[in-house]
Amino acid sequence: MRRESNQGPHVVKIQRLGTLLALAALACSPKPGAGQVDLCMEAERFLRDAMGMQTLSEPDTIDDWRTQAMVPGCRITAAGGTTRTSADVARGFFEVLPDSGWSRTPDPRDAPNEASLRYRRLGADCLFSFYDRTTSLNTEAEFAVTDAVDLQPGEHFFNFLVMCTPEAPAAPRGG
Repeated sequence: MRRESNQGPHVVKIQRLGTLLALAALACSPKPGAGQVDLCMEAERFLRDAMGMQTLSEPDTIDDWRTQAMVPGCRITAAGGTTRTSADVARGFFEVLPDSGWSRTPDPRDAPNEASLRYRRLGADCLFSFYDRTTSLNTEAEFAVTDAVDLQPGEHFFNFLVMCTPEAPAAPRGG
């Protein structure tokens, strides 16, 4: 959640600079599994450049339903600000994604009623999950990207959590 401040604009700008420096340090620091984050590069670029969001990628281990195994992957936490309704933001996002070179994964088995859809690009299968101010992950990554968003009057936060795994074929159907 965004923290309100009664401090002057210079103090707020210094705090925002501190948040941006912390984001940069997190993104640049070597970590075990840092190569996993490469899977998220294209998704993070789309969120940042096409959607204007603040982003943070981290290595993760993901339970892949297709392979029934825990696989190395990554997650992106992203935050942005908008005056549009949540439904319009989510709908617009999923309309623009295919125009940016992303395609649906084979047999995605995703959750469209929960605004979570699976897309593929350049060797990564990514589950894009939209959420708004009614939900919070309460993670350090979410706090960092949300604090880095400069909300304008009338805007509210929207977020995406993206989990990417190496590209894989559709899971076989039981028969």
